[in-house]
Amino acid sequence: MENIVAILSITPVTHDVKCFRLQKPEGYNFEPGHATDVSINKPELKNETRPFTFTALQDAPYLEFTIKRYPDRHGITDKLHQLRVGDELIIRDTWGTIDYKGPGYFIAGGAGVTPFIAILRSLHRQNKIAGNTLFFSNKTAADIIYEEELKSMLGENALFILSKENRAGYLNGHIDGQFLKQHILDLKKHCYVCGPDQMVADLVKNLKDLGADTETVVFEAP
Repeated sequence: MENIVAILSITPVTHDVKCFRLQKPEGYNFEPGHATDVSINKPELKNETRPFTFTALQDAPYLEFTIKRYPDRHGITDKLHQLRVGDELIIRDTWGTIDYKGPGYFIAGGAGVTPFIAILRSLHRQNKIAGNTLFFSNKTAADIIYEEELKSMLGENALFILSKENRAGYLNGHIDGQFLKQHILDLKKHCYVCGPDQMVADLVKNLKDLGADTETVVFEAP
């Protein structure tokens, strides 16, 4: 089912990420971590759909997407970042592969953190965020989405890894098998993984090689 919704606000989050708040259709529901297929309500673009994850909570009076722009691809994210308040998007039924199953490790690369935002916000509101750790990989500190909010929710359990910048207060390097071996101390906990396709495939393999149970690894499939 398609719903046409107007953009209510557009707020910069980082140098290449914006938060879009939209009208919320009556009766439209979703689960934290879930997404919908989105297109721009213009004749030449309405059939060009891309999946985006909801980042606001279910009871908010608006829908929210936090979207990174990839200008070199000249695609939908580039066009979305050129929209203005009042422009319209088309959203569809909700779906998702990342559901919260219990305390564990959230492992994200870049915009791959977006499925975790609503989950963590929901847990924080319910005072149930204890026992969860976030490993969030980016190129530089300027690329980190919602850094201060993640720190306020998770405290010292929010770890930020920078691959192209050495900076005090951040880890430097990549999230790989060696990193997981060093930092994931309880493989019986759930591991939630989302990021670029190759990163996800590699980390899921790394986790299973380390002994994580298949049932405890939850990921956005490449």
